[in-house]
Amino acid sequence: MSSAPASHPAEPGRIAERTPTPANSNTAAVRPITVLIVVPTLGAGAAEHGAVELVRCLKAAGHHAIVAARAGRLVGAITALGGEFVALNVASKNPLVMLRNAAALVGLARRRHCDVIHALGRAGAWSASLAARRCKVPFVTGWYKGFREQNWFKRVYNGVMARGDRVVATSDDIAQLVHDRYGTPWERLAVVPLSVDFSMFDPAAVARQRVAAMRNAWGVEPETRVILVTGRIVRRKGHHVVVKALRRLKDMGVTDFLCVFVGEDNGRTNYTGELWDEVQASGVMDHVRMAAPVHDMPAAYAAASVVVSAAVQLEGVQRAILEAQAMARPVIVSDLAAGSDVVLTAPAVPENRVSGLKFPAGDDAALAASLMRLFSMPDSASAAMGRRGRAWVLDHFEPGIAAKDMLALYRDLTIPPARGAGTGR
Repeated sequence: MSSAPASHPAEPGRIAERTPTPANSNTAAVRPITVLIVVPTLGAGAAEHGAVELVRCLKAAGHHAIVAARAGRLVGAITALGGEFVALNVASKNPLVMLRNAAALVGLARRRHCDVIHALGRAGAWSASLAARRCKVPFVTGWYKGFREQNWFKRVYNGVMARGDRVVATSDDIAQLVHDRYGTPWERLAVVPLSVDFSMFDPAAVARQRVAAMRNAWGVEPETRVILVTGRIVRRKGHHVVVKALRRLKDMGVTDFLCVFVGEDNGRTNYTGELWDEVQASGVMDHVRMAAPVHDMPAAYAAASVVVSAAVQLEGVQRAILEAQAMARPVIVSDLAAGSDVVLTAPAVPENRVSGLKFPAGDDAALAASLMRLFSMPDSASAAMGRRGRAWVLDHFEPGIAAKDMLALYRDLTIPPARGAGTGR
């Protein structure tokens, strides 16, 4: 469990600082609860995977989980875990649709006697907030990244995510951002880390044939280094910074590499077209692949020489960076892509503990330099860096830790004496 930020070393609201449940407590006596999880879609983003993990931890503890969302490829994962899926367009930003969604959530929460409504996205959070207040049940929000606030409207729109009876952040950096930006009291903030399925993301469990198939699909020669960039094709992920860095590598005479962008834009942005224009203008077309979404991500990581995140907006804890390290891959991240609680970098740790390299966000020259540094290392040194990353993730992002913390939060909100005091209703 993450500790509070250095400027608030003893904030009482952090789950990590609550008195742990005694090992001999009668947990079987705790009544099952029902949590209504509201997430925009069930595609492949951080919030969507967060919904899957919530269902997993709730069902494993004998509770009930209902997920209201627009359908996507993770519906099967929700139902396979025993969760219930309800199709609802909570991704819409249309105020009339939001009001209709609120009414639908009220009906659903009442019919299924939901104890908590947990929102993982802004549009849905507006509907979920109204429904929670109407039903007089606790409202929880989950923050996976820092939202941009270009204007007053965006600040108001984003602000609903800071109004939960509990506001759950995936890192201390995100919790600090919410506190500083919205004045959310520390007693309502909780840091619950992401988790990784270590049985899936285990380099020893990925057969060579799967790795070879992935490289063949990308058209990669055996001696070619693969730079893997995962995540949605959106500007905040910094793909354009990567393209400029690739141009610099080529100018330095480095040509034995291929950069693979694995992600999708869901047809909601022109950025993909702009990115490809940048690729053509930079003269690196032969070194870039825009791949379709990959279903065998462990093999994709195993096929890579390095995994890069060049985010230009605060990302919090990126699941892809954790998965890459679990697969013992070296990583290179911008200073907005990952903090010291995610990737061990110098000078925060000595060189013999480093699990990745870091560069200033938006600085393509620094990214190119980091790639050159990694490519210049002996294979044994880069492999050791990857192993250190795996050890770090295994120690700090074990699924049981996040599940225990999340269940403790739900328990605090749903114990009858605490509900009135905790929600202020």
